Amino acid sequence: MVLLVSLFLYLLLSRTSSCREIQEVDQLSHPVLHLPLYHVRGGSHSFQALDSDPPFLETIVFDENIDEKSVNVSLNPGIPIGISNYYTKIGLGTPTTYHNVIIDTGSSFSWVQCEPCLVYCHPQAGSHFNPFASRTYQKLSCGTSQCSSLKVATLHSPLCTASNTCIYSATYGDQSFSIGYLSKDLLKFGSESLPGFLFGCGQDNNGLFGKSAGLIGLGKDGLSMLSQLSTKYGRVFSYGLPTSTFLGNSGSRGFLSIGTSSNFGSKFTPMLDEYRDSSLYYVKLSAIYLSGKPLAVGSSAYRSPTIIDSGTTISRSSARVYSALKKECVDIVSTKFKIAPSFSILDACFHGTFDQISTAIPSVELIFQGGADLKLAPHNIIIEVEKGTTCLAFASSSGMVIIGNTQQHTFRITYDVASSKIGFAAGGCR
Repeated sequence: MVLLVSLFLYLLLSRTSSCREIQEVDQLSHPVLHLPLYHVRGGSHSFQALDSDPPFLETIVFDENIDEKSVNVSLNPGIPIGISNYYTKIGLGTPTTYHNVIIDTGSSFSWVQCEPCLVYCHPQAGSHFNPFASRTYQKLSCGTSQCSSLKVATLHSPLCTASNTCIYSATYGDQSFSIGYLSKDLLKFGSESLPGFLFGCGQDNNGLFGKSAGLIGLGKDGLSMLSQLSTKYGRVFSYGLPTSTFLGNSGSRGFLSIGTSSNFGSKFTPMLDEYRDSSLYYVKLSAIYLSGKPLAVGSSAYRSPTIIDSGTTISRSSARVYSALKKECVDIVSTKFKIAPSFSILDACFHGTFDQISTAIPSVELIFQGGADLKLAPHNIIIEVEKGTTCLAFASSSGMVIIGNTQQHTFRITYDVASSKIGFAAGGCR
């Protein structure tokens, strides 16, 4: 990775640039965009295989009523094993070309793989975005306020080419990264057309992005897609992440809605801002109940900062909480099924299929500040990592606690940034 980055910098950069402070984005509420979300690796609308699907191990090692102004498009889910993220389709440029992009609430900057892929583009389904074919495409210079905003949006200072083009660098917790030109062009997102959408035109992209064309950041920073659409649609969005086809839900539907809408029976918990990265969605996890009883840990075990992240598959819990959860689950399930070897970061595994283990797994409930909760079903608690081996879909963390997308399956998750709260409602999708 260091060699790739160094080569890219050698080819493109001659000096660094210090940029101005971030601009605020208006926050107004109006109509709703309602879009489909897809599993990265499955379903009739998923990416077509290029060579072979990546193993599940590779993806985790690092790791209703709609407003009449909305757009409602159906979703078909993918297979459950090895799913990292969810994606939707966006259009870019004039004339418009369409690209499958991952939706990520754990980051704010959006980018797609672009021609000529000066250093490297990971294999993707469909064509790269070709900026030379779009008559509305523009690169941004280093003196623009948007270039200066990159330091907050990506946590990396921007750089400059010899011709004064602004260079972004976006990195992720699993060591994936994208580097390229800060750009703007026409965005088509559902029924919405947004001129001058800010995004990265990636020239060096590598990591666990599946076969996607790139990534859409839905974090709170001013460069995120949410912020760029906020003038018209407000700072509220929600989604439903479908379960996988192995659960028998081949007709499942998922969605992403951007814009003001009703609460859909959600229970809300306050959105917290006092932690180290203000672009992330922090909440207070107060307790975990197993079989209707709280885990035998004190309140201090829940002090670690907790985020909700659509881009993380396996939830991470503090060491004390995970140890208690793992012990009780293993004590219960192991009376009926033999313990299996650990599978990457998953160290509570059993010999048995998902259907078999789900008959023995106890109920789990996540309780948040203010009384909001997630009552987890078996598909939120365990995953069949390979045929005949099923593991608890939680792992231990020495730092940040993360509520991953496995635990979010089928719930409607509402991010009301304007009111600083996050809501959970059962039955958001199947």
